[in-house]
Amino acid sequence: MDASFLIESFADFAGQKNIDRPTMIRILEDVFRTMIRKKYETDDNFDIIINADKGDLEIWRFREIVDDDSEDIWDYDKISLTEARKIEPDFEIGEEVSEEIRLEHFGRRAVMTARQTLIQKIKDLEKDILFQKYKDLVGEIISGEVYQALSREVLLIDGEGNEISIPKSEQIPKDRFRKGDSIRAIVDRVEMVNGNPKIILSRTSPIFLERLFESEVPEVYDGLITIKKVVREPGERAKVAVESYDDRIDPVGACVGMKGSRIHSIVRELQNENIDVINFTDNKELYITRALSPAKISNIVIDSEKSRVSVYLKPDQVSLAIGKGGQNIKLASRLVGMEIDVFRELGDFEEEDVDLDEFADEIESWIIDELKRIGLDTAKSVLSLSREELVRRTDLEEETIDDVFRVLKQEFE
Repeated sequence: MDASFLIESFADFAGQKNIDRPTMIRILEDVFRTMIRKKYETDDNFDIIINADKGDLEIWRFREIVDDDSEDIWDYDKISLTEARKIEPDFEIGEEVSEEIRLEHFGRRAVMTARQTLIQKIKDLEKDILFQKYKDLVGEIISGEVYQALSREVLLIDGEGNEISIPKSEQIPKDRFRKGDSIRAIVDRVEMVNGNPKIILSRTSPIFLERLFESEVPEVYDGLITIKKVVREPGERAKVAVESYDDRIDPVGACVGMKGSRIHSIVRELQNENIDVINFTDNKELYITRALSPAKISNIVIDSEKSRVSVYLKPDQVSLAIGKGGQNIKLASRLVGMEIDVFRELGDFEEEDVDLDEFADEIESWIIDELKRIGLDTAKSVLSLSREELVRRTDLEEETIDDVFRVLKQEFE
């Protein structure tokens, strides 16, 4: 294999991978210098000249001529007078010998190794470029085309043919993808797995919803409206707190759009996820009231030390405050950064509901007290929450909660 063929084939391969010329030359020189060091132990007195366009390679070795009996004769940059005159008969001591080293001097095996090394270096560089490219895109929306839908992840191809992944955990539960579908998601993270970059996208991240608002609402993109916080139950419900620094702009109205035109496209993208857009305020009571919308609150007691809020409502507003499966109160708590406990106003019970104290003969008093502690004082207020929500908000075990559900459900059957 001659030098021109090696360099031309490498240049073609590098061109296919979009590697720029200076980087390509640097890689070629690094590989040739490695060959020199293996054969001559050092490359300090070697010059390498590469013309990638023509496939030319020149390697020059420089040594100073010394007397045959000199102590320096074994130095890497010295050559004896006798050896020098084999190259050029009229050389004298003290002159410098420049000797061209041809590729075939290294042996066929070394040249084949160099070729494999060049290809591997390009592949490694390509991985590094891909890793860095997507590292810089973390938190940004990109699109990809589905080429394989697996049970644990969906594999996509980006515009340059790179493989990217959306794990099941980062998909909206209602997402259903087929080969050829175009998907939008944010770049969540980039990892190196066995030396290969793995690009992981997310459609469940709050940042994805934030970026969708930026793409659909010009005022958000321009910075006239700021998104203060986003909380989500992917595919089900989300709450977005927004603020405008311009009194002339209504942040909620701008985000929703005329007849909901702006927010509808976001809702469709998120598989009909219900989105509550809330006007942010530093007034905690007002912020909590807005966060629990659409429920209407009668009174609020804030315990800042314990980061808890007691909210009192009329009986017909309790279910609205809690929401389906406790979603509304859970998202509101995360939005305001405090645990919210809902209480019915004393002495005001729904006719069809039953006070928890009525079940004292079947449910132990300490269990009833624990439920009351978080504002659940009637049977239906308990049944309106899921087992998971009750486990999270109380000190009760799952088996105990299942027993409570069984007893309360019997009352209405």
